[in-house]
Amino acid sequence: MGRIFISAAHGGKEAGGIDPGSIAGGTTEAREMILLRDLIVTELRARTFEVLAVPDDLSAADTIAWINSRGRQGDVALEIHADSASSPTVRGASVYYIANNNERKSNAELLLVGLLRRFPQLPNRGVKADTDSGLGRLAFCRQTTLPSLLMQVAFLSSPDDRALLQNRRRDFALGIADGLASWSRMIDPTPGTPTEPTYPSIKININGQNYAEQGILVNGNAYIPVDLIDRLRIDLTKAPNVNRITYRRVVYVKAVELRDFNISIAWDSTTRTVNLRSILVICPGQIDQIISRGNTSEVQLQLFLRNNNENALVKFPDLPKLYREEGTIEGVNYDIAFCQMCVETGFLRFGGDIKPEQNNFAGLGSVGGSAEVATFESARIGVRAHIQHLKAYASLEPLVNEVVDPRFRFVTRGIAPLVGQLSGRWSADLDYGAKITAMMQRLYESAGLM
Repeated sequence: MGRIFISAAHGGKEAGGIDPGSIAGGTTEAREMILLRDLIVTELRARTFEVLAVPDDLSAADTIAWINSRGRQGDVALEIHADSASSPTVRGASVYYIANNNERKSNAELLLVGLLRRFPQLPNRGVKADTDSGLGRLAFCRQTTLPSLLMQVAFLSSPDDRALLQNRRRDFALGIADGLASWSRMIDPTPGTPTEPTYPSIKININGQNYAEQGILVNGNAYIPVDLIDRLRIDLTKAPNVNRITYRRVVYVKAVELRDFNISIAWDSTTRTVNLRSILVICPGQIDQIISRGNTSEVQLQLFLRNNNENALVKFPDLPKLYREEGTIEGVNYDIAFCQMCVETGFLRFGGDIKPEQNNFAGLGSVGGSAEVATFESARIGVRAHIQHLKAYASLEPLVNEVVDPRFRFVTRGIAPLVGQLSGRWSADLDYGAKITAMMQRLYESAGLM
């Protein structure tokens, strides 16, 4: 049985103290997770597990480095977080795992079941690939060399979840310890393993053709030879955190990391083949240009919405059509606008201070110093206002339709032609553009366009 590493919301030093993380109800994410982590450690040690608690004053990057420098075969790692949302009604627990790793997905399900068995009243938000997170990747899942998971134990912004966490903290610890114990017992530390472990080989298929050299499977993750990376003309110097390992004098790279270079990754467990696709329907140089054409069909947008929120099209059945039409009229990439809508509304779940009946799909403000967000008479007018606001930021060209965006005239025209330049402008979130781009990547992968 291997050891268990536990990190509490990575903490990190900020302005001379521990980064508090999300703040709600007079408490902080860091405080709640440190208290919970300590109880989990105590419980696991009582069950004779060897546990290593990551120091609380480390940054996210230092946390990963601390674990990687101490980890060995058979160990596992977990980071616990408390989530936050704009609406206090959003609740529940979830676990993130590295994308395209079915073994890690099963481990995540085991961990989540351990908690929910003790809290049937806590909504189950499911296990999710880290590509479904806001930025499209989670460093703890990607860069930790051990089998690793990231758990959102509850929503600190929810009074109900917060009360459960604070009043029944030990039960949370017991449930998570149950899941961790089950997961750890599944990992074979293979006593007596030689200095270099043995990794099973896997097949590689790229653009429908079998590649002559094989890859390897490490902790359930596909790794491919670095020579193939060079053949794909990918410059890894632009991604210093990409995991590399040397095995039998060959350097390998974790395949899932190539998503950041517009390579589609899929795993076929039946044939033990990692499938790579580098043929892009979309021109990479235009993917983040707001004034450009969209690439998806109405059906592809509908399926993407429905797959992420089965009730999304009940109230707004024509929304994909409206975005394609209004975006095309003004020369705005409707894929970008549509994905921005998904980020802003949580796939039309809304929440916070915007109601569905306001037809405000992009968090547009009103004028005259009002604290209220804008309201539009119909879904089409709401979409039109969204498209017009994007055009205001991205172009100097005049509008085709009559202006309906209440804040169109306040934007410095053409100041942000790229998605990333919306960060700090459309939203104070400096990762705002990256979140939209990650959503677009999910859309294009689901549509088979990359």
